Amino acid sequence: MKEQQKRWIEEGRTALGIEAGSTRIKAVLIGPDHQVLAAGSSRWENRLENGIWTYDLSQVWEGLKESYGKLKKEVRRQFGVTLAKTGCMGISAMMHGYLVFDGQGKLLAPFKTWRNGVPKETALALTRYLGFHIPQRWSGAHLYQAALDGADYLGKIDYMTTLSGYIHWKLTGRRVLGACDASGMFPVEAGGFRFHQQMAEKLEALLKPYGLTQKLGDIFPQVLLAGEDAGSLSPEGAALLDLEGDLQPAVPCCPPEGDGGTGMIATDSASARRGNVSVGTSIFATLALEREICGCYQEVDQLVTPAGRPAAMIHCYNGTSELDRWMGLFGEVWRSCGGTFTEDQLYETLFEKALEGEKDAGGVISCGYHSGEHLTGFEEGRPLLVSWPDSSFNLANFMRAQIYSLFATLRLGLDFLKDQEGVIVDEIRGHGGFFRTKGVGQKLMAAAIHAPVTVMETAGEGGAWGAALLAAYKAWRKEGEGLEEYLEKRVFTGDSESAKTRREEPEETDLAGYDRYMEDYRRMLKVERTAVEEMAKEQ
Repeated sequence: MKEQQKRWIEEGRTALGIEAGSTRIKAVLIGPDHQVLAAGSSRWENRLENGIWTYDLSQVWEGLKESYGKLKKEVRRQFGVTLAKTGCMGISAMMHGYLVFDGQGKLLAPFKTWRNGVPKETALALTRYLGFHIPQRWSGAHLYQAALDGADYLGKIDYMTTLSGYIHWKLTGRRVLGACDASGMFPVEAGGFRFHQQMAEKLEALLKPYGLTQKLGDIFPQVLLAGEDAGSLSPEGAALLDLEGDLQPAVPCCPPEGDGGTGMIATDSASARRGNVSVGTSIFATLALEREICGCYQEVDQLVTPAGRPAAMIHCYNGTSELDRWMGLFGEVWRSCGGTFTEDQLYETLFEKALEGEKDAGGVISCGYHSGEHLTGFEEGRPLLVSWPDSSFNLANFMRAQIYSLFATLRLGLDFLKDQEGVIVDEIRGHGGFFRTKGVGQKLMAAAIHAPVTVMETAGEGGAWGAALLAAYKAWRKEGEGLEEYLEKRVFTGDSESAKTRREEPEETDLAGYDRYMEDYRRMLKVERTAVEEMAKEQ
């Protein structure tokens, strides 16, 4: 098998996927069997500057070079060859946000990530005007807010895109975007073929008095469905990835996608009545639907899958940041006592401890809001740990409460979607490094969302693998073969690693325990509101 894989690499019969996530940039290389041959990653962190969660764009290229370089070293170590060509490639990155450039490619405003939301009143006004829910973090909302703020650069905007669209543009020269990522910028028409024309015209009319005279169709990327041609890697783009200059250009590229779309692909949840949950710095559930949503709700984002199927997203701004902070503290204590351990050992030990906790976490409640949370009406966050004097305050309950809190806001959103639209989900699939400790996060999430949770053995590969699969679909699909069919019959099939799963059904005692936790959590949000109001940072 090793010799065959080596030949695949030498012959360029591979697909490269790269994802710029919120805390990690990862590159993976897969073969014709869709399994990972090698991977490399680098870490980065967003920072709060002048009230904006952002990254310097130079960090993007530093991280891409580092992750690709590590992948290249891994190929050399495993197979004894230098990675010089690949058959196809795909880019993925955090959805939403705000990136605007002038005609010379100069960034006109600081990059705003998904963690930034415009004021709720702005998003509501735009929603009412368009008759379509525009979330606070969408690119279109940021554009409108820039106008209201009196930004003097609106007439200079030549290109507006997301992070995946930006990376793809620099690598290929093409100003395009995959349908799912595009639907997180501005509404797209049914089927995901283009941005909604009538809504775009209405927004143009609204923004014209503020200095935006361009057509949105001219400054927005072209929307592409999975499998469509998105250009190829340019010589300049190859140099941006490979410091050693070995990577050959002219690699065919699939449309760049957001982490919501590649998460669907990596979990085989792009078909109707399936959903996936990504657990990271933010947490979001993306559900592929049988029909479009009828109503216009602040709690639900209306998207499409990479293939254009209607989808809904419940997006929670706050994910593992508070949990990770506590884990860092416990690690510091352990080291101070002379202990030695790896990060995986630390997480595995403390995650497993959570299973020993009481079903309702013993009266310990955590709120991990590091930033605002639109689902519960917060524009800022203050991390809180709350308990009663007689609560069972021990490590097991503490860890259970921390993990429970990750899914509390998500639970509120899923309940709303079920009650309002009758959306049926047969199964939720989890992905991301959070699920590396087998059975723990999966079991507690099943209790939180009242649904079976399946985790694939490939869950830790995440969106970079999903991007590689989208690239493979573009390059290797048969004529007339749809994306859902390709995934079902050629990727997640038989006894392949991709098809290996762990399924966790929620237990009745866990369901009852989490429901009690949620009662306390709802009351605790009143305390969180007071904390935000009374503990304002000095300006």
